[in-house]
Amino acid sequence: MATARTSSAHPATILLTDVGLTWPDGTVALTGITAAFGRGRTGLVGANGSGKSTLLRVIAGELRPTTGSVVESADVAYLPQTLTLDVGATAADLLGCAAKLDALRAIEAGAVSEVHFDVLGDDWDLTSRCGVALRSAGLTEADLDRPVGAMSGGEAILVAIAGLRLGAAPISVLDEPTNNLDRAARQRLSMMVRSWPGTLVVVSHDPELLELMDDTAELHDGALTVFGGPYSAFLEQRDREQIAAVQAQRTADQAVKKEKRQRIEAETKLARRGRFARTEYENKSVPKIVMGLRKSAAQVSAGKLRTEVDGKVQDARAAAAEASARVRSDESIHVDLPDPNVPAGKRLAELHGVNRSFLLHGPARVALVGPNGVGKTSLLNALVRPQTARPGLATATAFTTRIGFLDQRLNGLVEAASTLENLQLAAPAIAPGVLRSALARFQLRGDAVNRPVRSLSGGERFRVSLACLLVADPPAQLLVLDEPTNNLDRQSLDQLVEALGSYRGGLLVVSHDDAFLDRLGLTLRLALSGDGQITQEDPSAERS
Repeated sequence: MATARTSSAHPATILLTDVGLTWPDGTVALTGITAAFGRGRTGLVGANGSGKSTLLRVIAGELRPTTGSVVESADVAYLPQTLTLDVGATAADLLGCAAKLDALRAIEAGAVSEVHFDVLGDDWDLTSRCGVALRSAGLTEADLDRPVGAMSGGEAILVAIAGLRLGAAPISVLDEPTNNLDRAARQRLSMMVRSWPGTLVVVSHDPELLELMDDTAELHDGALTVFGGPYSAFLEQRDREQIAAVQAQRTADQAVKKEKRQRIEAETKLARRGRFARTEYENKSVPKIVMGLRKSAAQVSAGKLRTEVDGKVQDARAAAAEASARVRSDESIHVDLPDPNVPAGKRLAELHGVNRSFLLHGPARVALVGPNGVGKTSLLNALVRPQTARPGLATATAFTTRIGFLDQRLNGLVEAASTLENLQLAAPAIAPGVLRSALARFQLRGDAVNRPVRSLSGGERFRVSLACLLVADPPAQLLVLDEPTNNLDRQSLDQLVEALGSYRGGLLVVSHDDAFLDRLGLTLRLALSGDGQITQEDPSAERS
């Protein structure tokens, strides 16, 4: 069970006491979580599948803990990781002010019904306050009636976050708010976070966002600890602790070896005494009564020595086990990709801008970049799902049917089916035992492979989607990845980069994560603009 610090300057606003949660199928999601979050900004970090999103849902009241208690000092506003949006909803709906705005407009139009005045209350400056909120999201007051379907995903998320601020809930919790945001949108989010009122808890893998936090909380190995400081300071402290833990483990292991040697030496000494006593007995050089007394004394002495030495060995082993427990063994995705047999120069796809086209051939590694809303995902859909894709200014043509597509929203999974069943759909000819072994390399083991996909966390869903993509039989000749770094922890991201580095087919990646793209060894970097033009950029150029 973890204990957590809350400074006197930031009294606890969220108190978790021995919180545990077990899913209906018996899978344990959280156990024994005890911690406190104070006023200010806290970044909640941890490996994929550690339970961060589940814990956030417990704090938000969406899930009821199986054991323990959650006490909040005030109301909680919540932004889920996957924001389900009605395309017909408006910006006013996202801001949470649609009803009051309608009442205000009715009053301004001459309506005198008390209902409108009751709904509006004292919010006569609502329009201007909504305008301020929209400007923080990159829109204007004129966009209050703009439907979600006319917004980019990043714009919709920013407006929803601005709505939480406008609602002025004393406690707000955000789950992976930077997913799918371009560079400009992330800068706007950073500005919101810097001046966030009240208590804010953010789950994120984004180092830049986490650096804005006052505190960093980590969920690791079933325990939650709170560190006073931003992410970089937390990492430095954790690294120092790990260096000390590794050294302590080495020292403890050496102590075990030393005590084992002394145990062997003690047994050797006792054996020599025994042989000497037997020789004296056989030679009858000492009277029987004296021999009997010596034998009794020797047995008592040997017992004491063995007890003493065995106790030291057990103590050394216990110290070694305790030291070993402090050394992390964070697992990551480990993938060995099959050879897709893509000859050099084989045509795989062609991207058509209004100005020119670009041919992708094996084994090209291409990044498609551009701000939110310019049509990058629409272009990918035109390539992968031409029958259902919405027409856009830029389009694409596929020259192979063996395309593996990682959807930005991870919509390619069968929600009611299990992890294993989803993988069997992608590789029906591969034996279940082999598929289980493959899932284990994605940190999906035991009962987790039988859980329905709808019960998985965002990180777990990503790993299932990635497994279905990379274990597919036959293997894809072209991998198309739409924002693949969303929800990935640092270790898993490193392993994904390593796996893609050994992939011999074509690769087309849409991402706002320049650091990730720079590690892929790109052969071509293309920029899509809102008017449908595709231009070539220098893959190695520095970007601000």
